[in-house]
Amino acid sequence: MTRDEIYDHLAQVYLGKRKKADQKTKSEFNAWLLINLLITVIIFASAFYGLTAFLKQRTSFFESKIIYSLHSGRIFLPYDFKKDIAPVKTIALTVPEIDAAQYGWLQFSIRAKEEGNPGIVKVVIQNDKNEMASYYVQGISYNWKEFAIPLAEFKQISDWSNLKDISFILESWNVNKEKGVVLIDHVRFSSAQSG
Repeated sequence: MTRDEIYDHLAQVYLGKRKKADQKTKSEFNAWLLINLLITVIIFASAFYGLTAFLKQRTSFFESKIIYSLHSGRIFLPYDFKKDIAPVKTIALTVPEIDAAQYGWLQFSIRAKEEGNPGIVKVVIQNDKNEMASYYVQGISYNWKEFAIPLAEFKQISDWSNLKDISFILESWNVNKEKGVVLIDHVRFSSAQSG
């Protein structure tokens, strides 16, 4: 074997091994690229699915609970039937021009202060046609309690498109204590019972 043949043989052996090493590295690189690409696709698909599911659920949550706030501050209704000549104590909230027929509930929070608890409050709704309907709320306590009255309970109201006012009334002949204070908060119309 001549010197040139030996060099050619060594070059072929060396270059052949090098080609095999390059092919092995190239195939490993392709495998890692494929695995990383697959993981990236899975992550993006999961994030997209989770985001769309969250947004869909959030949209349905808000669509099912339409709320129209009538009064969000506390309303104080003090009464003293021992001294007052009038047999009733009333506070009325004017209702803006809305169509209340799209709502199903009248909701509010109510509680009595420590000075005295009437136990029962009459809620009256009146419209522009002078139709009036009432509902008695019982079980008022010294802690805040949420009430949701279905509008269907106000049977005498035939036109919900032009409400005049909502009144909270204490009647001297219908209270547990003759003197006290009632607090009312978050008066609103809602399309769902809890909201």
